[in-house]
Amino acid sequence: MGRVARVDVADQVYHVINRAVGRLQIFTADQEYKLFEDLLLEVQDLTDMRILSHTLMPNHWHLQLYPRQNGDLGTFMHWLTNAHTRRVHSITKTVGTGPLYQGRYKSFLTQSDQHLLAVFKYVERNRCVPGWWGA
Repeated sequence: MGRVARVDVADQVYHVINRAVGRLQIFTADQEYKLFEDLLLEVQDLTDMRILSHTLMPNHWHLQLYPRQNGDLGTFMHWLTNAHTRRVHSITKTVGTGPLYQGRYKSFLTQSDQHLLAVFKYVERNRCVPGWWGA
């Protein structure tokens, strides 16, 4: 049985999260955070995704994304998570050892302006890791 199709509608804001397999750490050093943020910019350019906010935590991350066209969210997330996994495995010489993420990303459609602001606050409050970006 195939997976249920995700909601992936243009001009809607999504709160997107993903966590490391086994809740292990994904990010342990500033250069690992920088690698992910560089990938965010790279895939943003490729897909024309609007990134409203993001935060990276040691074992997971949150994004607020605002796709321009139907299907853009899936394209953006597929590229981001696959490229990140491949690069981490390449750098750590762990190619072939299994997944980096516990599964597919989770995405939640923002329901209202109030919900949008609540998610902005939630994402901002979760900025817990000092890093190269000056947080």
